[in-house]
Amino acid sequence: MNNLNPREDDGSKPDRFGLPDAAVTSELIRGCAAGDRAAMQEIYELCSDRVYSLMVRMVGQQDADDVTQQVFMQMFRKLDQFSGESKLETWLYRLATNEALQFIRKRKRQTLEPIVSEPVSTAPDRRLKSEDIEMLEMGLSRLDPELRAILSLKEEQGLSYNEIAHALEIPEGTVGSRLNRARKELREELLKLGWE
Repeated sequence: MNNLNPREDDGSKPDRFGLPDAAVTSELIRGCAAGDRAAMQEIYELCSDRVYSLMVRMVGQQDADDVTQQVFMQMFRKLDQFSGESKLETWLYRLATNEALQFIRKRKRQTLEPIVSEPVSTAPDRRLKSEDIEMLEMGLSRLDPELRAILSLKEEQGLSYNEIAHALEIPEGTVGSRLNRARKELREELLKLGWE
């Protein structure tokens, strides 16, 4: 996977988001920071599916669209703060995770209702029964939001421990321990729900 930092990228293939080579991506970033709507649209179209997928896991299907939009509004407001020291996708995942956690905290203050999430398959190549998908979604919704974020970034988005550490601004060693905890707690929740 390529780094979007032109100093370190050979520019030979697109990154995980499907962003173009580093030089073109840098140009898009400069355009976005300058207010170029076409550049903003292009980055949005290239990155929104991945961010939306993370938001479905973090906040649930019913709020994922709104929070995804909020993530991109934040991104375009703060793009001038992107230094290029990390990958654009890592920086964007950090913004997305922070935005989702803020949304969850705000929602908890506003209501005591449980998180309701609609089933979404995490593995399109696996044929899970809809009941299994629903049970998995319910188990995930019971996890602490920060553990859910780590699990989603690793298992769905395919980020490395180092990338997750940068995205969540935590030590790399903490990623491993929290990932293990997330998996253990998910397994316990699924057993409580009758997973076989």
